[in-house]
Amino acid sequence: PSVLDSFALLSGQLNTLNKVLKHEKTPLLRNQVIIPLVLSPDRDEEIMRQTEGRVPVFSHEVVPDHLRTKPDPEVEEQEKQLITDAARISPDVAQKQIQSLNKMCSNLLEKISKEERESESGGLRQNKQTFNPADTNALVAAVAFGKGLSNRRPPGSGGSVQSGQAGAGAIIAGASGMQQVPMSAAPAQQQPMLAGVQMAQAGQPGK
Repeated sequence: PSVLDSFALLSGQLNTLNKVLKHEKTPLLRNQVIIPLVLSPDRDEEIMRQTEGRVPVFSHEVVPDHLRTKPDPEVEEQEKQLITDAARISPDVAQKQIQSLNKMCSNLLEKISKEERESESGGLRQNKQTFNPADTNALVAAVAFGKGLSNRRPPGSGGSVQSGQAGAGAIIAGASGMQQVPMSAAPAQQQPMLAGVQMAQAGQPGK
């Protein structure tokens, strides 16, 4: 009920205003000139509130733009020229031009939407992860520090695994933070290489 009462009140006020404006004794508003009474370069909070923050000051610089009722003379000339050119075109030619323009706009919109879809799908493909970080970390820890590797020795040999070259063995031992134990003085017959690592003979101490 309160909304209906407010609406009825507003409707009555608008009807009264329309009657006043349409009265023959009421001068046309287009013939009235608005002149500023107060111009100030200082910030006006009331104008800021009324214009929702768009006009902070009402000075000599902004008054000609905000109180302008006609476009610039150059814009008026261009508008007149466009109106004259439009009046010369027949309705059939105008309809054909409208259809051609609509077709061009439709094709352009389709291309833009297609490129957007392709870019979104390409971004999804690029952002898709192709590896498992947990597996990678486990492999790095196993190679660098021997984490998770079994301590059992291969069957038929009492020794442990040693590197194929002494220099490489020292680097690997240093990287893993372990101390390298010197091998026995008796040179042993080399075992077949398997993935760059050779097996020690039985009886040789491990690292």
